[in-house]
Amino acid sequence: MARTMFINKPQLEYLYDTYNSREWVHPDPLELLYKYSDSRDIEVVGLIASSLAYGRVAQILKSVSIVLEKMGVSPYDFLLSVRPSSLRRIYSGFKHRFTTGDELARMLIGARSVIKQYGSLYNCFFSGFNPGDDTVLSGLSFLVNELVKKYDGQKNSLLALPGKGSACKRWNLYLRWMVRKDRVDLGDWAGINPSMLIIPLDTHMHRICFFLGLTKRKNGGMKTALEITRAFKKIEPEDPVRYDFALTRLGIRDDADLDAFLHRYYAGTESSHK
Repeated sequence: MARTMFINKPQLEYLYDTYNSREWVHPDPLELLYKYSDSRDIEVVGLIASSLAYGRVAQILKSVSIVLEKMGVSPYDFLLSVRPSSLRRIYSGFKHRFTTGDELARMLIGARSVIKQYGSLYNCFFSGFNPGDDTVLSGLSFLVNELVKKYDGQKNSLLALPGKGSACKRWNLYLRWMVRKDRVDLGDWAGINPSMLIIPLDTHMHRICFFLGLTKRKNGGMKTALEITRAFKKIEPEDPVRYDFALTRLGIRDDADLDAFLHRYYAGTESSHK
């Protein structure tokens, strides 16, 4: 049973101060973005790395690296110079869990088409973005629809559609990387308020947030992601995904202790509510 939510910001800040640095990034696909300095390359690498961010982290890193190795020094230049038919051939033998090389090629062809039309993935996102909204969903939905438009919305395991109720964990992870800027996140996409970001919700994060009392919902879809985001907004209104990276270290890193954190967290909340 989930506990009643008692906000313990000091313990979350302690977690942030402890883990939110680049020395704690490995193993995480985010580390692959640090190898690039051009924002045009970073957003393409981020798309690839976040879209494949499911399953065992070691396999994620391997799969993303395989994709990037074929792109050379500039993934952006590679996409613009290669023909769609060549992308299908280059990645024909690719496989990441249930994602096929054809799905990967279709996503890259969609990205190529978007970049040629809008100049960048960011420009496409911003074309559909409404800064007056509570969340980034308008821009995200527009970007995804443009990426899949060439294939008439054909299903692709790499491109979750926000309107279908999915938590869109990988998309929200991508936007965290691109919008926020601190010691970990790159913040290459200007003009988007971090307060509009949505928590990247997967099974592990859902479990942690359930234990923290930030949700009582058992389903891990978009409604739950938004509920958890609203709970974090009560703690950090201008940056609700501030603690995402640090909290996920508790599941990715063997040297990060979830039980110890939960013990400190609840010890703090209980003492503050006596």
